[in-house]
Amino acid sequence: MKSTPSHTTSKPPRLRVGLKDVSREEFSTALNTQLGKQRVSIMLDGSVIAFFKAKAGERGYQTLINQALHQAMTGEQIESTLRRVIREELHPV
Repeated sequence: MKSTPSHTTSKPPRLRVGLKDVSREEFSTALNTQLGKQRVSIMLDGSVIAFFKAKAGERGYQTLINQALHQAMTGEQIESTLRRVIREELHPV
């Protein structure tokens, strides 16, 4: 039995968004714009990755890292606001 080689194309695969075919780059840009996210490259300790992967289970561990960073930002904002309010209450103008 003779095998026939599979035909490969040099064109990148196209993705369909609604009724429009788009390239992978166009799809990624549209998705990032819609979600408000940006792709970054970051070096993290292996133990950090292992922790978040174990905690994530079926979910994406990157989502958990993103949530942890949001909590850190919110925590700093709350701390800053709380310190300002306490200073204002202790030292009225």
